[in-house]
Amino acid sequence: MSGSLNKVLLIGNLGRDPELKATPSGQSVARFSLATTETWKNQQGEKQSKTEWHNIVVWGKQAETAAKFLHKGKQVMVEGRIQYREYTDQAGVKKTACDIRCDNFVMLGRMDEGGGREGGYSRGGSQDFEEAGAPSPAAGGGFPDDDIPF
Repeated sequence: MSGSLNKVLLIGNLGRDPELKATPSGQSVARFSLATTETWKNQQGEKQSKTEWHNIVVWGKQAETAAKFLHKGKQVMVEGRIQYREYTDQAGVKKTACDIRCDNFVMLGRMDEGGGREGGYSRGGSQDFEEAGAPSPAAGGGFPDDDIPF
């Protein structure tokens, strides 16, 4: 293989509501934390768990969609890539942070839990289902059997 791959796929729950801001050029950016929890049984058969926290960064129209529809505690699938950034803290110490740059996200869960809204998901560079006037398969709108290619 001559190339490389930086790909992340996470399913977890939001630790806080997305914080929406705009860059000086006017581009939207949203940040939120996502918790993923791994569970297992130790040698004594006791249930153990460990939660990892991920910093998620979403840009453009997706950032606006995230800020509007995602809320603390809601389950979401995030697809993206790892990015590192350096910054200087208030004490003047250089630090490195790890972010997940979100390319796509899918809202999971039931409608009454805030997930699976009409449109079902948001993808970078494309419109949501309802904006495009298409039925949403995720919201139960489905497609007629005639449209299935197999």
